[in-house]
Amino acid sequence: MSQGDMAKPLLGNQGIEGDPSITPAAGRTIGVLGSGDFARSLAIRLVCSGFKVVVGSRNPKRKAGLFPSAAEVTFQADAVKKTDVIFVAVFREHYSTLCDLADMLVGKILVDVSNNTEINHQKESNAEYLASLFPACTVVKGFNVVSAWTLQSGARDGNKQVLICSNNQEAKRTVAEIAQVMGFTPVDMGCMSSAREIENIPLRLLPAWRIPIFLALGLFLCFFTYNLIRQVIHPYIREQKNKLYKIPIEVVNTTLPCVAYVMLSLVYLPGVLAACLQLYYGTKYRRFPDWLDQWLQHRKQIGLLSFFCAALHAVYSLCLPMRRSHRYQLIETAVKQAVEKKMNIWVEEEVWRMEIYISVGIIALGLLSLLAITSLPSIANSLNWREFSFIQSTLGFIALVISTLHTLTYGWSRAFDENQYKFYLPPTYTLTLLVPCTVILAKVIFSLPCIQQRLLRIRRGWEKGRYVKFILPSATAEHSSGETSSNV
Repeated sequence: MSQGDMAKPLLGNQGIEGDPSITPAAGRTIGVLGSGDFARSLAIRLVCSGFKVVVGSRNPKRKAGLFPSAAEVTFQADAVKKTDVIFVAVFREHYSTLCDLADMLVGKILVDVSNNTEINHQKESNAEYLASLFPACTVVKGFNVVSAWTLQSGARDGNKQVLICSNNQEAKRTVAEIAQVMGFTPVDMGCMSSAREIENIPLRLLPAWRIPIFLALGLFLCFFTYNLIRQVIHPYIREQKNKLYKIPIEVVNTTLPCVAYVMLSLVYLPGVLAACLQLYYGTKYRRFPDWLDQWLQHRKQIGLLSFFCAALHAVYSLCLPMRRSHRYQLIETAVKQAVEKKMNIWVEEEVWRMEIYISVGIIALGLLSLLAITSLPSIANSLNWREFSFIQSTLGFIALVISTLHTLTYGWSRAFDENQYKFYLPPTYTLTLLVPCTVILAKVIFSLPCIQQRLLRIRRGWEKGRYVKFILPSATAEHSSGETSSNV
């Protein structure tokens, strides 16, 4: 896939993106009704793109200083007379104030850029309501998913897509032409009935992140409770020691790597399950279960949350020596050594374990950082598919393996120490190894030539139990061989 293909909009379009019939529109006059923040940002972007801008305001003298000098700020009636394309940058409740201009708006294109305050708050979309007020005009919904900041700073610093819908193809083409000149990517969303969905898009709060965030919070609460029992409650019940001071830093720092490690394995587990289903059914054309399909679509968000928890773990670990409790423990240890007259407490095995543990952890965090950076659209668009797949798949699996080594060196031989089992509960790191080791083992099995070749054939279109049957022409009695069909 070329870099140009990678830059195309994620949403499908019908006849706007890359349409050679769309020609530059710079130099034409564009009207803007409204003088709010979005209207000002829109006027700035239009002026910078080479358009002549006429802004219609109820108080032009007071608002003129807020707009660029190249834009003409006048009364709404005067602005409407000077252009055929008008951006309506006012709130829905103020649409009725434009009814006095109805006669002058006949035959003009009105671009509705408004949004609602709540999802599906009204029975009809703002664009449909505007069209009902001005039936003699052509209404186009667009630019509502673009922020005022993006308009001012340019399309390179924000979302480049401009979702457009209208019942008039020519009007959509005109607005798409304007959007392209402004540096945006117009995406045709169909007829005016799509306006309701377009207006809901800016109101959704992280829709793709909801499930991954709840998953991360659920894992955090589970591991936090488990570590709290082992590190705080157990010493209090068995030894009457108050360890509550460990909760803000130590318990949290023990929990974060568990969440990061398990979340990283959950990025690659759905791929393993999908491969198992394809091998079982012998085809790639059978639809995955809905839960697995949703899981596959949320892998990016799960991976980024894994990196976030790993980064927090690194910061918390750096802060451990800064704690007052840690300093007291060092002094206490030094006093005990002096009382017992111990001159050398060097343990070679522990020294090597910690050196390897920290080194491997740094490498794992570096690989997670690379995965997180390349998942950003601006970076991903600069990579071809092979490069992106190598980083996200191959290097991601290597990151999982190195994270496993990091966990194993942390535990070392403590898994076999009975003193580590508090309330008969195994150390936390042993629980976190279950899912990652399963994924790694499955990946190793899938790499065997006999399974790898079969999986590759399935993903190239081969299906189990399917064959082509050729019927041979009927043989004459004197030349019949008794065989009339051949299976391939």
